[in-house]
Order: sequence, then structure tokens, then C-alpha cells
Amino acid sequence: MSRALHQRAVVADAHNDLLIAITARPPHRWAGYFRERWLPQLREGGVDVQVLPVFIDDRFRPEGALRETLRMIECAHTLAEGNADEVRLCLDGDDIDAALADGRIALVLALESAPGLDANVELLPTLHRLGVRIASLAHWGRTALADGSGEDATGSRLTEAGVLALREMERLGILFDVSHLGASGVAHVLELATRPVLATHSSARALLDHHRNLTDEQLRGIAATGGMVCVNFLGEFLATARADRTVDRLADHIVHIAEVIGVGRVGLGPDFIKEVCDDTTPPCCEDVEYARLLVPGLEGPRGLPLVTEALVRRGLPEGDVEKILGGNVLELFRKELGRPA
Repeated sequence: MSRALHQRAVVADAHNDLLIAITARPPHRWAGYFRERWLPQLREGGVDVQVLPVFIDDRFRPEGALRETLRMIECAHTLAEGNADEVRLCLDGDDIDAALADGRIALVLALESAPGLDANVELLPTLHRLGVRIASLAHWGRTALADGSGEDATGSRLTEAGVLALREMERLGILFDVSHLGASGVAHVLELATRPVLATHSSARALLDHHRNLTDEQLRGIAATGGMVCVNFLGEFLATARADRTVDRLADHIVHIAEVIGVGRVGLGPDFIKEVCDDTTPPCCEDVEYARLLVPGLEGPRGLPLVTEALVRRGLPEGDVEKILGGNVLELFRKELGRPA
């Protein structure tokens, strides 16, 4: 039953860093490499909507951050053009619906922490023209716009440029992503936001007290904007003991968030890293024992049907499972993606 449910559901992955792995290849290999290595996995996992974050390794910061941001955006366009029979780079909900109607995977571009932007908020319209539709302002540490959750002890809010970035994103129709943002920054965003806020890959702090997870209060604040939370699959954010990092523990986080803010506000933000780390070289993966971060069976997109099975075992109605798998993300994207204020 769960397999058939998974196959008929719209499945949306709000965070997969596959662009890092693809851009590690020469440009002439980008489209072919995606087709050979990533497309089969996405198809086997039933992925219909795939958010592609642009994440810039430390080795490119600060001088090369904008160049690498543009290079990764070009990669997304190149792989979409080279696989136009299978995928479509989408700018709004209409594009996504058209892709799904054609049986293609809808790709959506995102910025993760936006180091290439620095404090130059006037570049957001440029990035919007290039296809960016989701953006966050920080990763683990400090940026010119905000502090990441690894800097929670500073208690800092958005900088002046960060506030301007939020306003500009709302004007353009770029969804604001609070995943990785420090606690005070999240509170600041929720004070200022006039449009829905998204967490692309965050789990529940009530179940594991990790700074990368969201408290129940933060969850409610995000839901109050009309936004939603896509749950991170990395074991480090699900349970302390490695043995407890299971698909069922992931289901615990999904169900908890649904109980706090409603099943209509929850999605999936897997953050698959195994193949990205396998395919790239230091400094991206230096000193990272990434195997301990993985949930067995959920090392990549092929494992996504296991999530459906776990939610069915929990007794969730089929309609609720379909919402969590991707229906909620699709609804949010239809309403907000690329829609100017």
C-alpha cells in the first residue's frame, strides 16, 4: 500500500546539495553527469519537485564566492537545458505545474547563506533574474546579513543589510529560508515577515536539543506567517545515539512538527550528503566522518519510499502522508514562488 501511495503522491525534496557534486566536474560534463548519476536516483525515489541549493565551500570565500555562486547557477541552467526531456528549471507555480503535467521533475533554485551576496542587497534582483526563488542568509557562522545557529551565543539579530534583504526578497517573490539562521535571527525574521517563511531543512528541537533544530515556539511562528517546515533527515539532528538514528526516529520528528503546527505545514528537507561527500574533495569533507550522520536506508533519494512506509506505520491517513511528501510544498510554491509583492 505504501509503495502505491508513494508513487501517486507528489514528492518534493526541499534541500539536496547535488549541485556541489556536479560542479566538481568540468562544465562539459554537467548535463551528462546529472543524467547518469542523479536522475536515476531522483526517479527511483519518486521525486517530482527538487530544490537545488547553491552552497559555497569555505575555499571560495570571500573573494570567489560570487563567481562560484554564478558558476553553480549556470550549472543548474546547463543541466536543465541538457535534460529538458526529464527536468525543467521553474520560476513559479505555473512552471512547476507544467513540468509535473509533462512528467518532468521541477527544479527550483535556492541560495544557502548567500556568501556571494555579502552586504550587496542590490544584487538580489540580479539573482532573481537568474532564477533564484528561495534564499537563506547564514549557514553555521556569521555573514554580513545575519548569524547562523552556530553563533547563537551572540544573541544577534539580522544586520541592517539583512533586514533590507528580507524586504527585497519579499518584494521579488523569493521565499525566505530560516534553516541555519540563529535563534535571535529567526525571532527577528518572524517579527518582520509579511509573507510566508520557509524552513527548508530543519528538525524538532523538542526531540533533540541541537541548535540546528527549531523550537516549538519557532515552529508556531513560522506557521503563523503561512509558511512551513521541511524536516531534515541527518541523524545528527534526530537523535544523540547513533543506534537511534532511524527512519522511525525521523517519523517522530515529522509527526511532532505536524502535531505542533498542523499536518498542512510540514514537508521533507532531506539534506542528502553521502554522494556529495563521496564525489567531492577537501575542504568540503575534510575531517568529516559523514557516515555517522546518515540514517540507514536514507543515504540518498532512492530511500524516500521508506519515509512513506514509516508514516503509514504510524497510522497517518493517506491524505496527510501525501501532504507531507510534497503536497504542502507544492501548494506553497504555487501561491508564493516568484510572485512579486
